[in-house]
Amino acid sequence: MNPFQKNESKETLFSPVSIEDVPPRPPSPPKKPSPKICGSNYPLSIAFIVVNEFCERFSYYGMKAVLILYFLYFLHWNEDTSTSIYHAFSSLCYFTPILGAAIADSWLGKFKTIIYLSLVYVLGHVIKSLGALPILGGQVVHTVLSLVGLSLIALGTGGIKPCVAAFGGDQFEEKHAEERTRYFSVFYLSINAGSLISTFITPMLRGDVQCFGEDCYALAFGVPGLLMVIALAVFAMGSKIYNKPPPEGNIVAQVFKCIWFAISNRFKNRSGDIPKRQHWLDWAAEKYPKQLIMDVKALTRVLFLYIPLPMFWALLDQQGSRWTLQAIRMNGNLGFFVLQPDQMQVLNPLLVLIFIPLFDFVIYRLVSKCGINFSSLRKMAVGMILACLAFAVAAAVEIKINEMTPAQPGPQEVFLQVLNLADDDVKVTVVENENNSLLIESINSFQKTPRYSKLHLKTKSQNFHFHLKYHNLSLYTEHSVQEKNWYSLVIREDGNSISSMMVKDTESKTTNGMTTVRFVNTLHKDVNISLSKDTSLNVGEDYGVSAYRTVQRGEYPAVHCRTEDKNFSLNLGLLDFGAAYLFVITNNTNEGLKAWKTEDIPANKMSIAWQLPQYALVTAGEVMFSVTGLEFSYSQAPSSMKSVLQAAWLLTIAVGNIIVLVVAQFSGLVQWAEFILFSCLLLVICLIFSIMGYYYVPVKTEDMQGPGDKQIPHIQGNMINLETKKTKL
Repeated sequence: MNPFQKNESKETLFSPVSIEDVPPRPPSPPKKPSPKICGSNYPLSIAFIVVNEFCERFSYYGMKAVLILYFLYFLHWNEDTSTSIYHAFSSLCYFTPILGAAIADSWLGKFKTIIYLSLVYVLGHVIKSLGALPILGGQVVHTVLSLVGLSLIALGTGGIKPCVAAFGGDQFEEKHAEERTRYFSVFYLSINAGSLISTFITPMLRGDVQCFGEDCYALAFGVPGLLMVIALAVFAMGSKIYNKPPPEGNIVAQVFKCIWFAISNRFKNRSGDIPKRQHWLDWAAEKYPKQLIMDVKALTRVLFLYIPLPMFWALLDQQGSRWTLQAIRMNGNLGFFVLQPDQMQVLNPLLVLIFIPLFDFVIYRLVSKCGINFSSLRKMAVGMILACLAFAVAAAVEIKINEMTPAQPGPQEVFLQVLNLADDDVKVTVVENENNSLLIESINSFQKTPRYSKLHLKTKSQNFHFHLKYHNLSLYTEHSVQEKNWYSLVIREDGNSISSMMVKDTESKTTNGMTTVRFVNTLHKDVNISLSKDTSLNVGEDYGVSAYRTVQRGEYPAVHCRTEDKNFSLNLGLLDFGAAYLFVITNNTNEGLKAWKTEDIPANKMSIAWQLPQYALVTAGEVMFSVTGLEFSYSQAPSSMKSVLQAAWLLTIAVGNIIVLVVAQFSGLVQWAEFILFSCLLLVICLIFSIMGYYYVPVKTEDMQGPGDKQIPHIQGNMINLETKKTKL
């Protein structure tokens, strides 16, 4: 701005800044026009930026898609801890954009900020992938590497978030404003495309590939890390053709300083003799120009409406945590396709791409034709209600899943099943008085009791006495059990007699969606079983029992096995989602070696397709709330406050994730009740937001442009910053 330019009031702004003469600046060389794409008005440089954004979003969402299952299965955290750390990471990703914007605007500029923080981003992915290698250290090493890696990723992704889109806009000349608008559409399309593809592919890398005998989390994290390397390389390739504007000063810091000065100045001048001012921000007039104060006033009006918003994000961001944990207890077999639990998250970006044009071109127009004033704030309130309904549906699905889940033994209780591997019927009776009515029916050869029987203990651990009747033999046996566990009493042949052994079953009657198997070997030789290329186990001779091993869901028609002198194969059939199977390897004279199959835990019966309604409702709510909210906010805030508004919007997402963290860690509610709690909380917040919106008076664009004082940029170096003064010509 020229300080000697005339304005309509015939006032000129003079700014004496130094007692020394200011040397004239050399004229800046004329700018070379940047190369265009195929002769259009689109700079070639935006191609590098769009590809960079696609790869970076692929990297972020791909890593995040499998993160909750990594915590649960690899680090063996419980569901509440996994959810808390997941949302702590998400929250950090939305706090760090303020730091990235401050670095770019005040110090390095957007280009260098993106380059340097992308290097931090890549380093975080490398450390995170190393933390997923089972051969690298133990539980403590994996946990430390994971937390360090996630912290660096949060700094990287959050730091470059406010820079990339704006840097792309900097590539356009002012006369090409229409092309710049279309660029932002393509830019956000690349975000959704990266999210859509990565949330579909990385769960496949995790579940369909085996590393070190288990799910390949190292690959699922490594591929997104590789995409981030590509994103950095592509962005750096365009370095010579970018328009790189220098840092312009941090407007966020100016806003905070203005607000702080107004508050502190009002506190210092609280005497009754000092006249009151129309607005509390007017107390900043001694130091800050009138236009800045007017802009901050407009900003605070919008920020007041932001207070209830975090609760919506608390619900929306649980798709990757609580809803994924719900999906692991459902059956992903859709007939034509088998979905992994973490692949359900792909519905969100897919439905966003469908719903945005559907709402804009169909639903909103139909509502308008009906004569209904569907304002932006009303759309946001309806979006909140849809999210409430989504969590009510999620609670109903959770209750139905719990009904299909086997009961859990309580204190001083155990659950017991009997497996008869003898060649004839066996009658088993529990000798203790309070349990003598159990297991009184004879059990056929190679049959297990139809259900687990509940046995009551007198203490936390107890020895049980069993009476076994086989042919004309009557035997008594004793076994020790501990409360809150499941056991199998295995009856086996012992020459012309029988004997028994007590085997502890899986730790709980849910496998958290995993498919697990174990084997009993009735042969007189050890058997080595190869379940996959990387998964094998050895079962001891003469009724040796293996530990549970996790396998991928699918058909296993020919599993390779071998003894010291023989190779053979076993048909295990279909191993389904969430089931725990017991296979007894026998040598039948007529049929040869075979595996007798039984279920310790039944497979998940409820289809994962039942999650579709809750995903559709919450995504529709997101489209009405998020897209409309940003549009409304931008229309209500002055142009100089757009970056501050973006930072505040991201902060509401961060606070929403903190709410989930607190509830998950301290509520102690069962899952369906937690879903109901979130639904009710958002309903209350929606009512409060509706009241705030009812009394809100929208500001027209022209009302935000006051004549005001124009601010001279602060001059740095050996010059002295002075207040702007008006002088009449």
